[in-house]
Amino acid sequence: MKGFVFHGPGQASWQDVPDPAIKDPADAIVQVGVVTICGTDLHILAGDVPEVPQGTVLGHEAVGEVVEVGSDVRSVRPGDRVLLSCITSCGRCRSCRDGSYGQCRGGGGWVLGHLIDGSQAEYVRVPCADLSVYPLPGTVSGADAVLLADVFPTSYEVGVLNGHVRPGDTVAVVGAGPIGLAAIVTAGLFSPERIIAVDLVPARLQAARRLGADAVADVREEPCQLVDDLTGGLGADVVIEAVGAADSFELCTRMVRPGGHVANIGVHGGPATLHLEDLWIRDVTITTGLVDTFSTPTLLRMAAAGRLPTGQLVTHTFPLAQMEEAYDVFSKAAETGALKVVLGEEPHAEVAVPAA
Repeated sequence: MKGFVFHGPGQASWQDVPDPAIKDPADAIVQVGVVTICGTDLHILAGDVPEVPQGTVLGHEAVGEVVEVGSDVRSVRPGDRVLLSCITSCGRCRSCRDGSYGQCRGGGGWVLGHLIDGSQAEYVRVPCADLSVYPLPGTVSGADAVLLADVFPTSYEVGVLNGHVRPGDTVAVVGAGPIGLAAIVTAGLFSPERIIAVDLVPARLQAARRLGADAVADVREEPCQLVDDLTGGLGADVVIEAVGAADSFELCTRMVRPGGHVANIGVHGGPATLHLEDLWIRDVTITTGLVDTFSTPTLLRMAAAGRLPTGQLVTHTFPLAQMEEAYDVFSKAAETGALKVVLGEEPHAEVAVPAA
């Protein structure tokens, strides 16, 4: 089969790789129908996630059809159409029993495309299949569903829920890429007074408005002043960091009100300064986290009911074999207008991105 293989920082290729096989009775083999590329994959290629071994097939988000299951698998069978979670859960360890599936100590957590071969391939082995794949209703397209593998649960859990967004809040989202846009959508479920999006790229700010932002700001044009103007100088109740850069994290800590929350979602490849000399007296709560995907069933029901506009984030579609071209488009998002790129046999109708 073919897969997209990581060969070290800046090096990857779509190439022949061995077919996956059942290694454990809890495994399932899934034929990939639809897959997408995550910003975390770009961090891996940039060398920001050094624990990824060279030779690993990348990817942790997919929709596909089960073709084989181990003897212990009970929840799915060959022929079932399923969503692959970005997080694998053993269901038995202390972390899983607490609902912290991302911290699984039983061989799970974020393993696909990280510690084992992932989903950017024609077939993928999924460990702990009973708790790590979700049967899909026929009403949800593959391109809509694949954004529920990571993007929407991450934004909702690590951004909105960790940030304790409440009705009437002012929410600022720094970074209007796919994660930031999904945070805007899911923050809107809690009826905040306003949502403010901050980014460098005009097309992304326009997408943020389309998906629910009430105000937008270019990061180069004093976004802190806009937040102050809209809140009477108080600051935002919740600030969500969706970039993964030191400057954006420090900007978030300047935007938040005393007693507010900074929810960091971004994957940081280097250190960021924590200005405790300013923050210690302001009662600010800062959270970080890897998604647990406990919200996936809820989000999937909402998508099936037409209550979650996941497909509106998809801007480009490709055949699976054009993985290298898709990476090129996604990595040059400022030039291409790419939000989410989807590859496979169930492409979503392409959504036009407003011109910059």
